[in-house]
Amino acid sequence: MNKILVPVDFSKHSEYALEVAAAFAKAYDAEILVMHMMGLSDSIFAKDESQEVAEAIYHMKLAEKQFQTFLDKPYLNGITVTETVQNYKIFEEINDLALEQDVDLVIMGSHGAKGLREEFVGSNTERVVRTSEVPVLVVKGNEETALPKRVLYACDFKEESVKAYRDAIPFFEELEVKIDLVYVNLPADRFRSSREIEDKMEKFMSIAEFGTPLHREDLVIVNGYSIESGLYEYATKVGADALAIPTHGRRGLSHFFNGSIAEAIANHSKLPVFTFKM
Repeated sequence: MNKILVPVDFSKHSEYALEVAAAFAKAYDAEILVMHMMGLSDSIFAKDESQEVAEAIYHMKLAEKQFQTFLDKPYLNGITVTETVQNYKIFEEINDLALEQDVDLVIMGSHGAKGLREEFVGSNTERVVRTSEVPVLVVKGNEETALPKRVLYACDFKEESVKAYRDAIPFFEELEVKIDLVYVNLPADRFRSSREIEDKMEKFMSIAEFGTPLHREDLVIVNGYSIESGLYEYATKVGADALAIPTHGRRGLSHFFNGSIAEAIANHSKLPVFTFKM
């Protein structure tokens, strides 16, 4: 890992994302690129040229001043930190910057306070997750800044998920993180027998063509009323400190949360979540 991108809005949530990024940077000798989306309104650009330039300069200088305070943190000592202010209006441009700068990981703070669906679906976070071609780590600011040691990777063993899996496994191997590959078996017409799940897994792995085959003991089958509740229950059981989920470029994470999520699991949703684009 060489470079980490942290989009910030100078809130406490983005400050926490920066602190997590610092922990990663120190552990893997990486640099941090901190980006603020200035978000100038359309009304500014509807004004005449002199007004437009003056207001753009004002907002740029304001952001630069905020950066001075925001980056004055002892945990950043010894880390190469570069800041950039961009007038992005669409979140796809964050992905463009990540690719242009050879970023290995995007770390974002989330304002979400409920379950995974409320945290991701329809939010700015989901828009970045949906478009990012590099892994994204979403943190909420309540967990410790220690690096994850055990991650639950949720997999449905569908062919469209192969790319995300191919990206995730070497990513976590480089970080020396233990991975539990978890299949959440849902009730009613979505329930599958152990044999059916194992068959799906074997077909999936043959398509993925990993040099080291996955064995039955490497797969965890969890029964749950929803993907979310199954993951959190198992995470609590084994002491996992992060989740990992494949995400679809068009549908984002919404496709992952079919079914009821009414379970009272808000206290478990503090876990950080890695996402990998399919």
